Amino acid sequence: MSPAAQTVKPPYREILDALGLPFEHAGCSDGKSWFGSGEWLEVRTPIDGSVIGRVRQATVADYERVIKATHEAYLRWSQVPAPKRGEIVRQIGEELRTHKEALGKLVTLEMGKIVQEGYGEVQEMVDIADFSVGLSRQLYGLTMHSERPGHRMYEQWHPLGVVGVITAFNFPTAVWSWNTLLAAVCGDACVWKPSSKTPLTAIATQQIANRVLAKHGFEGVMTLVIGPGRTVGQRMLDDKRIPLISATGSTDMGFKVYEAVAKRMGRTILELGGNNAIVVTKNADLDLATRAILFGAVGTAGQRCTSTRRVIVHQAVADDLTKRLVKGYGQVKIGSPLESSTLMGPLIDTTAVTDMMEAVAIAQKQGGKLLYGGKARSDLGPNYVEPTLIQISETAEITHQETFAPILYVIPYEGEVQEAIRINNAVPQGLSSAIFTTDLGEAEAFLSTRGSDCGIANVNIGTSGAEIGGAFGGEKETGGGRESGSDSWKQYMRRQTCTINYSKELPLAQGIRFDVQ
Repeated sequence: MSPAAQTVKPPYREILDALGLPFEHAGCSDGKSWFGSGEWLEVRTPIDGSVIGRVRQATVADYERVIKATHEAYLRWSQVPAPKRGEIVRQIGEELRTHKEALGKLVTLEMGKIVQEGYGEVQEMVDIADFSVGLSRQLYGLTMHSERPGHRMYEQWHPLGVVGVITAFNFPTAVWSWNTLLAAVCGDACVWKPSSKTPLTAIATQQIANRVLAKHGFEGVMTLVIGPGRTVGQRMLDDKRIPLISATGSTDMGFKVYEAVAKRMGRTILELGGNNAIVVTKNADLDLATRAILFGAVGTAGQRCTSTRRVIVHQAVADDLTKRLVKGYGQVKIGSPLESSTLMGPLIDTTAVTDMMEAVAIAQKQGGKLLYGGKARSDLGPNYVEPTLIQISETAEITHQETFAPILYVIPYEGEVQEAIRINNAVPQGLSSAIFTTDLGEAEAFLSTRGSDCGIANVNIGTSGAEIGGAFGGEKETGGGRESGSDSWKQYMRRQTCTINYSKELPLAQGIRFDVQ
């Protein structure tokens, strides 16, 4: 063990040891070996800012080695029958299940979400593995009736190639599984660039996948490359050997990803910013709404793309709901996310704290009334804040922006539900949305063509905590891509339409005649 490893606090060291993670680790894997010859990346836990490890980042040469291995693995993997690919993914899911507690605690240690959410993230990977196994026998194509006699027409789906997966710090491993495990049963290989803020979770997850794939002789189907966006990330975007890039991050990052990949006619799946609202009508069950709002706004310290950032509440119940929320916020225990009684842990780093404090100040300048919180909790550590409630007008510019922190804007409205829907849709983001009402007409209006313009629209549940069975993603500046369940698997394959002429004639479509003497 490196002498520097002695500086890691014992509770943290135990979490790392449970997954076989040394203090210093290479940050690239081609499935067979670990390597990296770039600069060292220091890894700190947001719990108290202490160093928990160092990772050797990739150079351009390291990246080339990883991509070459991934492409070679794809050529072999794509020839394996899909149900057999599904069986190997099932075994990866079983390994993840075995390491659920240790991996969940590592998510908490490195990212800062409470330990129950850390366990939930690993469970999400297990669920995706199960979903993918079933999918491996359901990669269906359609058969169509041809207008030409003696012809059969159908479509089929083929593997796409190497898929690039770029993930963010807030879900350091679940989003990898949404893409990689589905793509794997489709016959693709995947190269993963995780956030530089959460590399240890990626390494631990990659080790688990490597062990299973190696048993079957398919090293390299899932690979890892850790490095800065300006080198590793940009090369992935520009690399024609990667036909699809799935990227999670900010809207600003998404614009860069989309432009770079589109220039080479590549495909993208983008899951970007969210500015999610819950509409609370005068007919809402306020007990139900309060609980959903609390989890949506405070869970993961407001660092989910689906976090609730706006509550659009009818004036008739605004005072009652506000009192309930203030009382609920006062009961949220802030502290170490490794403690079972904690409901809100730290933000990812001090930059996030600064961004939040600036947003609170701007909101107040724009007419916002501070109802609760609004302060940093430096007494708990460098990255802790109070969950914050601000009553404000929907015209305030700050409410149209996403701050990745536990700030909730309470926006009163008057009139009918269409006014609340207008406010919900007025922001540039379009990920998740919800309405709380016991009125069937209001619920159906929210889900109608002229209702919520978000990729996710819920009734009497919150904006956060989506199940894996539904396709996940949003519209407008959220990116428009879809991950996880439903038919999102089609994005990882290429569609091919086939027509077979089993007659002795050669009729043309649309009745065209082209006779040659």
